[in-house]
Amino acid sequence: MALQITDATLDNVLATDKLVIIDFWAEWCGPCKMVGPIIDQISDEYEGKVVVGKVDVDNNDEATSKYGIRNIPTILYIKNGEIVDKVVGAGSKATFVQKIEKWS
Repeated sequence: MALQITDATLDNVLATDKLVIIDFWAEWCGPCKMVGPIIDQISDEYEGKVVVGKVDVDNNDEATSKYGIRNIPTILYIKNGEIVDKVVGAGSKATFVQKIEKWS
């Protein structure tokens, strides 16, 4: 299961040398509901290798603003504090895994 990331916990989550994947989503977002279970699967499958979390954009304005999130779902791939890749909109598990393999 992916971590629930908030404005207060974002910096702690990013303080790692592992690849961090963050899914920016909202409860009311249809495509987010399609992506959410895939993100949870990836979190389980890559546990210990990659940090996977979710940010609810409705409740975390600072994190959402920090990364200029305008469309959801947006999945960011962050390495050493820098965005190295992203997917905007619903993507397939294969797409997400391909980016993990590239950056981790």
